[in-house]
Parts: sequence; structure tokens; C-alpha cells
Amino acid sequence: MNHTRRIGVTAVAVLAALAGSPGLAQAQQPPQAVPLTVDADNPLPPGWRVTGTGTARELVWRSDRRVPVGDARVEFHADGRLLGVPKAADDGHTFRLALGTATPLKELQVLAAGSRLDAPAANAGKQPRNSAAAARPPARLPANSVDPGRPGTYGTATGEYDLDPVKLPGLAQPVEMRAVVVAPRGATGKLPVALFLHGRHATCFKPGGTEDDVTIDWPCSPGTQPIPSYKGYLKDQKLLASQGYVTVSISANGVNGQDGDVEDGGAQARSSLVRQHLAKWAGWAAHPGNAPASVPDAAAADLSRVLLVGHSRGGEGVNRAAMDSLYPPPAAQDGYRGPVRWKIRGTVLVGPTIFGQNPVADVPSTTILPGCDGDVSDLQGEVYADGTRGISRGTALHSAVYVVGANHNFFNTEWTPGKSEAPSSDDFWVDPEGQPDPVCSPGTRTRLTADQQHRAGATYIAAAARLFIAGDDRVRPLLDGTGRRAPSADPARVLTHAVGARRTGGFLPDTPVKVTGGRLCSAVDPDPAVACLAPDTKGSSPHFASWQTEKETGRRAVAMKWSAPGTATTVRPAAPRSLSGARSLALRVFVPPNSTGTQLDVAVTDSAGRRAELGRVRVDGLPGSERTASYWAREVRVPLTAATRAGLDLKHVKSLELTPRSRSGKAWLMDAWGWAPGTPVVRPAALPRVDIGRLTVEEGDSGTRTYRVPVQVSGHGSGKVRFSVLDPDTGRVKDKLVTVRPGSTPIDVPVVVKGDTRIGYDKQQDLVAKAVRGAVVGSYVGGVTALNDDPAPEITVAPVTDRVTEGGTLTWRLTLSEPADLEISQPIQVVPVTEGAELSTKDVDPQWLMDYSGDSPDPERPISRAHLWVWAGVPAGATTADFTVPTVKDHLAEPTESLRLVLTDDNAHPLPDHPALTGTVEDTP
Repeated sequence: MNHTRRIGVTAVAVLAALAGSPGLAQAQQPPQAVPLTVDADNPLPPGWRVTGTGTARELVWRSDRRVPVGDARVEFHADGRLLGVPKAADDGHTFRLALGTATPLKELQVLAAGSRLDAPAANAGKQPRNSAAAARPPARLPANSVDPGRPGTYGTATGEYDLDPVKLPGLAQPVEMRAVVVAPRGATGKLPVALFLHGRHATCFKPGGTEDDVTIDWPCSPGTQPIPSYKGYLKDQKLLASQGYVTVSISANGVNGQDGDVEDGGAQARSSLVRQHLAKWAGWAAHPGNAPASVPDAAAADLSRVLLVGHSRGGEGVNRAAMDSLYPPPAAQDGYRGPVRWKIRGTVLVGPTIFGQNPVADVPSTTILPGCDGDVSDLQGEVYADGTRGISRGTALHSAVYVVGANHNFFNTEWTPGKSEAPSSDDFWVDPEGQPDPVCSPGTRTRLTADQQHRAGATYIAAAARLFIAGDDRVRPLLDGTGRRAPSADPARVLTHAVGARRTGGFLPDTPVKVTGGRLCSAVDPDPAVACLAPDTKGSSPHFASWQTEKETGRRAVAMKWSAPGTATTVRPAAPRSLSGARSLALRVFVPPNSTGTQLDVAVTDSAGRRAELGRVRVDGLPGSERTASYWAREVRVPLTAATRAGLDLKHVKSLELTPRSRSGKAWLMDAWGWAPGTPVVRPAALPRVDIGRLTVEEGDSGTRTYRVPVQVSGHGSGKVRFSVLDPDTGRVKDKLVTVRPGSTPIDVPVVVKGDTRIGYDKQQDLVAKAVRGAVVGSYVGGVTALNDDPAPEITVAPVTDRVTEGGTLTWRLTLSEPADLEISQPIQVVPVTEGAELSTKDVDPQWLMDYSGDSPDPERPISRAHLWVWAGVPAGATTADFTVPTVKDHLAEPTESLRLVLTDDNAHPLPDHPALTGTVEDTP
């Protein structure tokens, strides 16, 4: 049975509305989108539209300004859930996402690292409360006893190599094997190796061109050149080389140009590339005659002492390389198949992404968090510290280094204006017509210059090298929350905290605990009563960076709020904690940005009920605005001497008590540990590794088939992993904590696929995983995708009422050859008439014109100049729908007028063999 229904239509404004116009063909998408509808009752926000027909339907968003290629993933969200990761068009403004399900498109948002891209930075210039404090840098810390930012005694030599490209799984084009090497001159003996990997940046540029000419193509098209991002760390390399390191910075443009469709954002490909280079160096060290002549000191390279340094997505790449070196990945997904002839002693992660939230617990790390990061703005790299707690033995130091006033790009000179070969920009964008950001706009007291930022970055990379590779414990106070500074990094204000090393007996809100006087809150939860930070909080916390799910189990903190001093918050773990051997109790606590003077008394009680007040700590907020992730924990310590004097059994501490002494305030406790100085030797544990695969099948024409999400467990031992099954219709999550063992099937996720001959949406069932204890997770997301393999029905458009008197409604009917299980749309464009008078913008209903073109009737003009490109659709299950143009009655004597419609493809090109449609309006007699 056929059903006819009058429906709303979808329309966009375009640069050139005339069919065949060169401007339209070049633009591909209009520069300014306008309100449009999926159905009559659900208008889309400005900038959004739905295009295409059947399984080719896409949700499209267009930005008013160019969105630079960056490391944070651009994501489409609807009604609080992740819809998917769209593809970016070459114009840098347009993003497209295939609509695989019939998801209601409500409360649409475009997010990148938690920041809205589809809303103007209207608030960016508004001064927050206490803006004077917001612009004040933290107090300068005492100088450390040694300064790793000072150049060493060696001169340096620089060379490059460019080897045959390599083919990596999941990438269509080979990836370059290119690097720049800086090594010490005159050094003797074996030398440690530091390998740098840049992040996701534009890949190609036109010499003499502008930023609009850069692309993320691979390989680069004729007339363009590769952007040399790998040369952006030469200052860092020269500093390390002067101190006795062989440094290698590798190029990854071939990954950047192809990772847009890769589920893990290219992490596995980058890991494979890193290990391909390490394998070359291991071979050259063993057989120096095979090394390129341009590579200095290849024979001296000591591959048993390797530091990996990764910027942005490069950070996630080197983290995965460290994981893959200890726990080999499945061969089918790996781009390196040889032996591991190196040992990674530590990683430095600069403004990194961590889409998988899967840090390597048994490889020491330092994560540099730029306080004014405009790309990975949620500072999700904090997970490289927080996410290691409780996973393995806990002896590896994981340090977070917060650099006040640093942006994302300026750690790489090839991403820095005035220093780069290709056009570049400041990633912390400020509307030139708005007020400056009080913390991050250039020229504020807290914002660093490019040179200041790069010098600070180089200093703390060298600090990590000196601690992790050289074993110099005198550097540790610069990284572990002790509160010392490296004068070479001045005037940068650099704050640190850490987990691991000689910390013991943690009070972790993530574990079973009971809290009184405060609130045990969730890092990621849509319920404001449960979440640690309210949705309307100005600014965000790196500790609460979102993951794959809208609600996450197992990530918590203790929230405290008081209006008068003296009310204690008590944390009682399920079992007593041992602080034996600790010198102090180290707490990671944060307070609202720009606040000062929060004071807390700290006390502990043992299992026998003996209580000791350890002392008072003061916590100040970081400089912050509503665009910064400044809810970041400061590490504060109190000595345990009072507990020892009081006779407490420090092997059995049953509770921690925090009592505010400020008049009012808020604070959040991330954790507390027994702390002692020193950096223990790290011996990685033998752990099981989990990898989720992606199975893609066709639905078929008949029958029912059941497929299962592929999950592989390799490695050794057993551990706990939390699997989350994502409902494809609602986005809700079902969690399951599973014990995993090599060779086992830890979770069974069946996906039933029914074959038919009627076009519908693809069906996708996703599964994600995160390590909880004693395990690692490599490929963290996968599932089953059932492709709809049925052809779209034919669609025709015929007049119902194509001749009316003014005030009447022109009507055309869309008819399908058969019903479909999804909406089938047909683009229709209004073009100039070929003879007679044309309807004007004042001859149609003004609200209709505004809804479907974004234009006002004034000034009056032919309707074809209103840039109407309309998407008319037949709803799922129906075979017909009407497209209408309501006209208005006026009191002017006019000749008979008409409008002309043509059917187009998705790029507004007229369809061949489809004659134009004409609607005629006669004057009122």
C-alpha cells in the first residue's frame, strides 16, 4: 500500500546556484550552510545538512572558518552520544559522516578533544571572574640542583636518510622512511638513542602559497611539496646530541595523509613505522657498513637504551610502539614482523592524544601538557599518568608536566609562524573581533612566546632522558611533583605531579572505597548529580577527558564542597593501605582555576583506631579560562613523622581524612600515596594483551546469520579488562569486567544479520575495551559491520499541481519504485527560467524562503538568485511524498510567472535524461 505524505525538505545555500556553474563545481560544498530539516518537526542548526540518497546519505557540517588539520579527532555528536568521526573535505571547512543508522539528529555538536567547533567562540573573550588572578602566573619554584636544559660538552653533526617506503596495514599508499639525524661529535663508546615522531599536521604545501593551499594528501600532488614536520625538533635534538645522545626524528606524512579512515586514528601504523626505523638502526649498529653514508654515528647507537619522544598523535604512536615492543600485536594488523632488537627505557609525550586510553604501565613516561593547547584542548594526555594506576607493578614513574601558557604547535618549529618552511598558525585561535583570552592570548602575562615554549619543551625532554636513560635521580624532582624548576626553562611556569616509582599504598577513588563528608563522583557521566564537574562548568579537567562512551565505569574522584571550615571528608578503602617505608603522604588535589589559598588539614587513622594529624597543605588553582583544561591536580605532601610519633601502624592505615580550613570552597582528590624519594629499576611484567578486530560482512538477500565480534588474547598470565558493548540504536553501554587469558575467548558478542532485498542502513555493532588490572589493550575498538547490499529504488518526480493562481501551492510528487527502510532523498535546484517572467523572492511564502534558503525576500530578485538547492525526501516505509512551494497573493498586476526546477546529483550537477520541471503562477483575476 502506498502512502502519500507532505513532508519538510532539506535545503542549503550555495555559492553558485546555476547548474553547471564552475564556482559550484570547484567548491563542492557551499561556504555557508543554513537551517534545514530532516523532517518537518526537527530543524537542523545552522551549518548542518543531510545529503545523499539511501545508503549514500551523509550528515554534513560546514564551518565558517577553515578548520586546520590537527591531532584531535573531529567528532559528530547527537543528543550526548558519539555519532562518528567525519571525513574532512579538501576545503578545510566541510566535514561529512555517513549516516549508517536512523539516529535522531537532535542536539548536534561538533567536538574536537571536548571543545565545540560548531559554536562561535563567543565566550572566548569574556573575562571570567577573578580575571586578574587568571592572568597571573604561578609563583616561581626553587631551582633544582641540576639543570638538564644546559647544553652538554659535545659538538653536533647532522645528516639525513631517505630509504625505500614501507607498506603498512590499513594504508593504501606506501609510507616514507625519511629522517633527520643529529649526533654528538667526538663521543666514544656506545650512545643511547632518542627517536622523535611528529604528530598529525598538514602534509603538503605550495611554495609561495598560503595556509589555504596546504593539504593532507598523500602522496603530494604535482606543484606541492611535503611539509618537513620531522625537522621541527632540531633544537631538541641538538640539545640531546650535545649531551651524548644519537637523535633521530622521523617523517610520518604518509600516515597523516591516510589515517582519517583508520579506526584507531593511525596509532598502530605509527607504531609500525617507529619500529621499522628502530630495526634499521639495530641493523646498522650490528653492521655499520650497511648504514647510509649520511648517517652519523650509526655504529655507536646503543639500542638497549632508547627514549621515544612523540608529539600529539605521535605521542600515541610511540606509546603503542612501546607496547608493541613488549607485547607483540596480532601479525595481521602489524607493519613490522621482525625481532625486537631494542629496549625502550622511557617515553616523552608532548601534547599527546590517547584515543584508546591504553597507556603502557611498565614503561616510564613524561607527558607534557600545554596549558593553552588549542588542538588537543582537553589535555587527554593526562591519562598516560592516571590510566596506569593499579594496572601493573607500579614501579615505573609516570609524570605529568603542565606548562602554563604553552600552545600545541610551537613545540615544533615547522608548525610555528616565522620559523616554518610551510604556512603555519597558532592553534589557540582567538577571534580578532572579540576580547582576548585572559590566559592564552599572545601578550598576556601567562602566554609564552614560541621561543620560550620550545626552550621549556626541550629542557623537560632532556630531563626525562637524563632520568629514564642515564638514571640520574637528581633530575627526578623536576618531574615527580617535588616542586623544583629547571632555570633553563625560565620564564615558563612548569608544574608537575606523578604516579608510580616509590609510591605505595594508594588511596584511589577508582577502587572500592567509602566516602563520608564528600562525594564519590564519576569522571564521565551525563548525570550532573554523578559527574565530578557540572556540565556548565567554565573550563574542563584533563583528569576527566572523555573516551568512547558517554558514561564510564571505574574513573572516579572525591569531590569536596564546603561553606564553612571544619567539616571533614573521610576516604575509607575496602582494605587497609600500607604506608610502610614512605617518608610522606603525597596527595593530588585540584581546586577551581584562579582560586588561591585553599587549605586542608590531613589526617590518617590505622586499623586500631589510632589517629594522627599529619599537617596542613595549601592548594592554589592554575591560571584558567573557560577555554582551558585547568582543573588539574597539584601534588602536595605532608610528612608521616607525626604518625610515627603517635605509634600508628603504617602497614594498616584504614582511612584518610581531609578537613578544609578555608572559609568556603571546592576541591577534588584524585588520589593519595605513600611517597619516598628514588627511582626504582623497572622490570616489565608478563601480561596478556587484548586486541579487538573488525569483521565486515554483507547482509545477503535472505536468511539469518550470526557473526561474533573478533577478540584475540595473546601474551602471558591473566588480567582484568572491562569490555563495553555499545548499543547501535541508543548509544547506551553495557559493561562487563572479564578475566582474560591468552588463547581464551573473553567475551561473546553475537551480531544477528538478517538478509533481505530492501535497501536499509548498514548495521554496526561496536565493542571497546580498557585494561583494569594486569593486562594491556592494543586495538581497543572493533566490532561487526553488516553492509546493506541492496540497490536504491528508482525515484521519479512528477507534477501534481504545477499551475496555480497566486496564493496557491505548487506541488510535485516524489515516487519510489518500491519502499525502503530508510529515507530516500532527491536534490532539486531552482535555476533561471528560459522564457517568460520568473517568480521573485516576494512571490513565495517568506518563511518558506527563509527556512530553505536562509535568505530574506528583500531585496526582491528572481527566485533563482536565492540560491535554493532543496533536498526532498521520501520517508522510510513510504513510496511517495510531496514537495511544495507555497506562493503568496499580492495586489500587483503581474504577468504569468514561473520557476524552473532541475534534479541534481549530490554535488548540484544536473542529472542527465531528467527534464526540467516548471511551475507556473498566474496573476489573480
